[in-house]
Amino acid sequence: MAEREGAGAEAVPGERDNNGVGAAVVNLGDGWENDDGAGRRPEEEAGRGVVVAFGQTMKTLRVREGLEREEFGRRIGYSASTVASFEQGRRIPSPRTIERADEVLGAGGLLCLWKEQVERAQYPVFFQGMAALEKEAIELVAYDTLVVKGLLQTEEYMRALLGMRRPPLDEETIEQRVAARLARQDIFDRRPAPLLSFVMDESVLRRWYGGKEVLQGQLEQLLLIGQKRNVEIQVMPLRCEESAGVDGPFTVVTQKGGKRFVYAEAQGTSTLLTDPDQAALAAARYGIIRSQALTPRESLVFIEGLLGEL
Repeated sequence: MAEREGAGAEAVPGERDNNGVGAAVVNLGDGWENDDGAGRRPEEEAGRGVVVAFGQTMKTLRVREGLEREEFGRRIGYSASTVASFEQGRRIPSPRTIERADEVLGAGGLLCLWKEQVERAQYPVFFQGMAALEKEAIELVAYDTLVVKGLLQTEEYMRALLGMRRPPLDEETIEQRVAARLARQDIFDRRPAPLLSFVMDESVLRRWYGGKEVLQGQLEQLLLIGQKRNVEIQVMPLRCEESAGVDGPFTVVTQKGGKRFVYAEAQGTSTLLTDPDQAALAAARYGIIRSQALTPRESLVFIEGLLGEL
């Protein structure tokens, strides 16, 4: 997507500006697919306040139960230092970890009440709307030209991409971001199952990011995911003489009720468009892209051929 409207604006999906035009969110920091929610660290003061309050509550309950950090950490599957990070608001526990902590501490659901707020806190304010959309989408379609979509990436592919970042990311940050991206892949197991469609350029599948074995594993994962009944994966071949995707990668998310949103990013900037006209045009553009690409069946055969070439 080439559109970049409302620079500097912050909006929640569904909000509209004073002129009735859908607002856009511009992230002038790291992009969604590159950093995936900033590695599970609270990015805003409001979010940090939530995480700190949660941590203090968890610590109070732990002390009440007479558990040392080491013992509590053993029961929930973390080291004492990680428990300390949770309690001090320096790291954000996953929803499953919160549920386990609630159970171990006999909190009776008190900690679970924090789950949604704590989960949102891992994202900057301007991305929280998109994170919620992806989690509740009834349909998500995406066109990619540079890397495999984050939702489709193997852990090894993720690590390879994050290891290429400049300036370099520290190891802890990489680990946090891998964990956050893997958690997003729960979308494939959700019920009711959303409709998911991915088109990617052939060049994406030929790049040896991380080396031969990493690429091999990534292609194998695409074949597995492509067999799911609610998922369609298509390849835009290099020999294709026409492509409606010349403006670059983008994602269209549809929520219950049919409202659509468009997400796009490039060179560390990301945009979430809520304008229904822009969303309709993006959805139509994606339809043309799909018609120009190989069919899902042809695409899986094509990917199998690429595997055979390695």
